Amino acid sequence: MRPTDRAAARRQLDKRLSTLGDIEALARPPRGWVKAIREALGMTSAQLARRIGVSQPRVFTLEQAETRGAITLDSLERAAHALDCRLVYALVPRQPLNALIEERARLLAHKRLATASHTMSLEDQGIDKADESEQFSQLVRQITEKAGSALWEETP
Repeated sequence: MRPTDRAAARRQLDKRLSTLGDIEALARPPRGWVKAIREALGMTSAQLARRIGVSQPRVFTLEQAETRGAITLDSLERAAHALDCRLVYALVPRQPLNALIEERARLLAHKRLATASHTMSLEDQGIDKADESEQFSQLVRQITEKAGSALWEETP
């Protein structure tokens, strides 16, 4: 994928994800979504088991697996269907994707310039702060424009 295509994909995903609103309100309830919705509907675990086509102990196991974060998407999808719900699955970045790229580029630029600065100081070649700031901004721009998989290879 070309860098311009990646940037467009990031913008498109950020736009879609911004519609989610208050993501904290969607956090899994302490007892899990399956149990919370089942109980709110007044449905017993035996009734849910029949609707899914499993045994009652399997529903208990399924609900426990959800609270531990060990449930499979397939099991969660089947339980959602049996509860007349839709399973919505998303990874939601803590900040916009372009901000993640920018942050990563800044870390890498800082590392690269620190290495160069150290070498220059050993050779008694200083650089003034304005030039250093301009080099930093330029390097961040270069890294951000490329923003491919190499961005994640280097450790900051």
